Amino acid sequence: MEQANPISQKKFSKLSFFGGLLMGILLTGFLMMQFMPGLMLSVHESRYETVDETVSKLQETIKKHGWSSPMVRDMNAAMAKGGHPSNRTVKLVELCKAKYAKEVLDTNPEVSTLMPCAWGVYNGDDGKIYIVGMNMGLMGKMFGGKIAEIMGGSVAAEEHAMLTEVIK
Repeated sequence: MEQANPISQKKFSKLSFFGGLLMGILLTGFLMMQFMPGLMLSVHESRYETVDETVSKLQETIKKHGWSSPMVRDMNAAMAKGGHPSNRTVKLVELCKAKYAKEVLDTNPEVSTLMPCAWGVYNGDDGKIYIVGMNMGLMGKMFGGKIAEIMGGSVAAEEHAMLTEVIK
């Protein structure tokens, strides 16, 4: 009776392990590519009938919660000025809390590109008005450290409180 070569069995076991590990990594990468965009954005239906009314209510609640709204960007005007008018109304409502911005930027100035925070307000194909923003809780966890503490903690909680006053 022949006995299997122990060296070949060890090589086969190692090959199986690393093959399975590689497949797991590839599958995880594929799943992340499929689901991350949906996880990174939070979309909510507005209680209000128009983009302008929603923007106005957002600005009120931002101020009420001790934040500032340095600017509202009219994306339609910007696109039309560039020769590409759009039928979908889209506005960006910037919001900032100087205390949080300072805490993050003192330790991580690289994330300045993410500041100030902004919510997009647009009319959907179904005639409803939507508010979209970055999922600050998830984003904070991805960065870790001070960003996780501030953006993933305080900012996410306060943004949620503000949005509950404006969304359905």
